Amino acid sequence: MSEPQFNEVIHAPMRLRICGMLHSAGEIEFAAIRDMLGVSDAVCSKHLKVLAENGYVTLDKRPSNRNGHDITWVSLTDEGAEAFASHIAALQLIAGMA
Repeated sequence: MSEPQFNEVIHAPMRLRICGMLHSAGEIEFAAIRDMLGVSDAVCSKHLKVLAENGYVTLDKRPSNRNGHDITWVSLTDEGAEAFASHIAALQLIAGMA
């Protein structure tokens, strides 16, 4: 189990949701994340950029067979998975669930 540590970067609601999705699914297309969050490309990109700059996610562009455009795939790094687990453990402590 991860050591509880509150994480200001992950705690922002959109980034927390992104990390939760990626923790469950492993790897998700950018468009799917955007659609699940119900936000614009720009808002989704902004949050993913913050997570990537902190080493929590990787963004991998791959060619698409569908329309010739590259598709961006997003996944948690090992550091991101650990930071997310630590943050969730801290939230559970705050909520009195740990």
